[in-house]
Amino acid sequence: MGYDFRKFPYYAGQLGVKLDGNTTRFYLWAPSAERVILRLFSEGLWTDPVEERNMEKHQDGHFEAFFDENLDGTYYDYMIYTSGTTYRAGDPYAVASGANGERSMVVDLKRTDPEGWEDDKAPEKSVENIIYEIHVKDFTYQEFSGISEEKRGKYLGLAESGTKLSTDKNFKTGLDYLADLGITHVQLMPIYDYGSVDELGDDGAFNWGYDPVNYNVPEGSYSSDPTHGEVRIRELKEMIMALHRKGLRVIMDVVYNHTYHLDSNLFKTEPWYFYRQNPDGSASNGSGCGNDIASERPMVHRYIVDSVLHWAKEYHIDGFRFDLMGLLDTDLMSTIRAKLDDIYGKGEKLVYGEPWGAGSTPFQEGSYPADKGALKYISPGIGAFCDATRDMIKGSSFEFHAKGFVSGGNVEPHLWRNAVSGWSIGDWRFSTKAPSQTICYVSSHDDWTLWDKLVGALSENESFLKLDPDIIRANKAAAALYFTMMGNIFMLSGEEAARTKLGVKNSYNSPLFINKFDWQRTKDFKVLVDYYKGLMRMRKKMPCLLDKSEKAKDRILESTIISNKTVTITLDNKEHERFKTIKLIYTGEAGYFSLPIDGKWYVLMDGENADMSDNPIQVENVIYSHGREVIMLGR
Repeated sequence: MGYDFRKFPYYAGQLGVKLDGNTTRFYLWAPSAERVILRLFSEGLWTDPVEERNMEKHQDGHFEAFFDENLDGTYYDYMIYTSGTTYRAGDPYAVASGANGERSMVVDLKRTDPEGWEDDKAPEKSVENIIYEIHVKDFTYQEFSGISEEKRGKYLGLAESGTKLSTDKNFKTGLDYLADLGITHVQLMPIYDYGSVDELGDDGAFNWGYDPVNYNVPEGSYSSDPTHGEVRIRELKEMIMALHRKGLRVIMDVVYNHTYHLDSNLFKTEPWYFYRQNPDGSASNGSGCGNDIASERPMVHRYIVDSVLHWAKEYHIDGFRFDLMGLLDTDLMSTIRAKLDDIYGKGEKLVYGEPWGAGSTPFQEGSYPADKGALKYISPGIGAFCDATRDMIKGSSFEFHAKGFVSGGNVEPHLWRNAVSGWSIGDWRFSTKAPSQTICYVSSHDDWTLWDKLVGALSENESFLKLDPDIIRANKAAAALYFTMMGNIFMLSGEEAARTKLGVKNSYNSPLFINKFDWQRTKDFKVLVDYYKGLMRMRKKMPCLLDKSEKAKDRILESTIISNKTVTITLDNKEHERFKTIKLIYTGEAGYFSLPIDGKWYVLMDGENADMSDNPIQVENVIYSHGREVIMLGR
C-alpha cells in the first residue's frame, strides 16, 4: 500500500469503550479504513451477532458508535474494510475478552473489584528491591504444594494461604513460603492474554506466555472460568491483593516488542502501522518471533504508554519488566518512567528490562534503542539485567559446560571492582549512571537454571537431582557474589532450592514436569534455602550495598587483586551502627589471607552462614578460606 505513516493523524481522544451511566460509546483508531462495522454478541464464542452497526468516521482517523444503553457484559468485534481487504478484529484497547481473546468484551470494571480492593495498596517500600520471578501456573501446579486441587495452576492458587508441603506439614508452601523468604517483589511472568495456550483445552498445557494477543486483558487459562470475561479480572485482582497483604509488591512482565502473530488486532485495525518493516516491505524480526512493534511511531507510543498506565491503575501493579527492551526506543521508556513518576511518585514503580534484542531491527531515523548503550543517557530510574555479572559468576549462557568464577573459571580480576559498583565505574561489557540501573542476577526463566549450569560445569555424570555438596557450595558462592554487589537483586523462583529443568535450556513450551516448581526440593535443599534467607537478611542491613546513587561507587575504598582466583574489596559502610567498614573476600581457592592490623575484624558471612551479623566471630591478622566462597568481614 505504501502509506507514509508519518503523515497519519495523531488522535489524543478516547479509545476502546466508555460506559457512562446508561450509555455506551465505542472508539477505534483506523485512519486508512473506509468503513468499520461494529458487531455485538451475547456470548464470547460461536454465537451469531445480535446487532451490527456502521461506525461514524472522523477526520482525525477514529471511528465512533453510540448506544443509548449500558452494554456491560456484551461481547463485540469489528469488521474493518481497508483498501479492498476485510479484516475481522478484536479491539486493541479492550480490557476484557471471551475465551482465547477471540471477542472483546464491554465490562464495568468496578463490578470486577473483589471485596477490599478499594483499600488495597502496595506495602511499604523495603530498603532493598529483591525480585523473585514466578510463573503463575508452574509455581502452583505441583500436587506436593498442598494448594487446593481446583486452584492449582490458577490465580487463586497463588492467592491461597495456609498451604503446607503434603509430605511434611512443617513446611510452608505457596503464598506463605513467599512471605517468609525475605523477597520484596514478585515478578509475574506474562499475565496478559497470550495465544500459545488454548484456554478451553488441556489443563496441563504450558507456555511461558511471551505471545501477546490482547495486551490489556488478563490471561484466561489462569482463571477458574475463561468463558466469562469478568472472572479472570476479578481473580487476578484477588491474587494481587493477597500478595500485597503479605508484604509483597507485584511486578508485571510485559512484552511490547512483538505480538503472537503478525495477523494481530493491531495489524488488522491499521495494516503495518504498528510494525517495523525491512526495506523490501517484509516484517522485521529483531524479536525472533516474526515481527517487531514500531514503538517509535506516535500512536504506537501512545498505545504502549496507555497500556502500562492501565495495568498500574486498574490492577495496582508496582513495577514493569520489559521483555527485549532493546527493541523499544528510548523516548518511549523515558515517557513511561516520567508518567509513572508523575502519577505515583518518583521511583515508586520499578521499571527495568532486558537491554538487548534477539536480532537487529530498523528503527525509524532519529529514534534509538533502549539497549545497554543507552543506559548512560536515559533516566537512572530505568534498570537493566546485567549479563556481565551473570556470566562472570556462572560462565557463558551460550555454553553448557563453560565455567564461571564459582565453577573454577578465571575472571579478569579488575572486573570485580566494576561489578561491585553496579557497573557504574563503567566498562564496555556494561556501563550505568548508577547502581539503581543494575539488575544483579544469575538465573531467570531464560537459559539453564543456575543449578543446571553448575551441574554442567562441575559434574561428570550430570546428575541434576542429586544433593551434591560441591555444587551446593558453588551455588551458595554464586548467590553470595551477586548479593554483595550494588544494584537491585533478581532471582528465578526456586533458585534457592536448586531448581532444575533437568538440563533443558529453553523450556518455554516444555511440559509441566520440566517446568514445575518442585516443592519437595524446598525441604530437601533446606540448607540452601536457609542460606538464601540469610543473604536477604544480611543485605538489608548493609548501607554500602543498598546505596543506588551516582556516588555509590565512591564507597569502594580499596580493591586488591591477589590472583585470578581471589580478589578483596573494601567498602565504606559508615551509616551502620557498628561495622563502619566492610571487607569482601571473593575467593575461588583455599588459602590464608592477611588482614589489616588496625582495628578488630569480625566475620559476618562465609560459605556456610550467610548472616552472622548478630553473633559475629572476631578474627585477627589472618583468615582462612576453604575456597569457592564469599567472606564478609566488618570492622
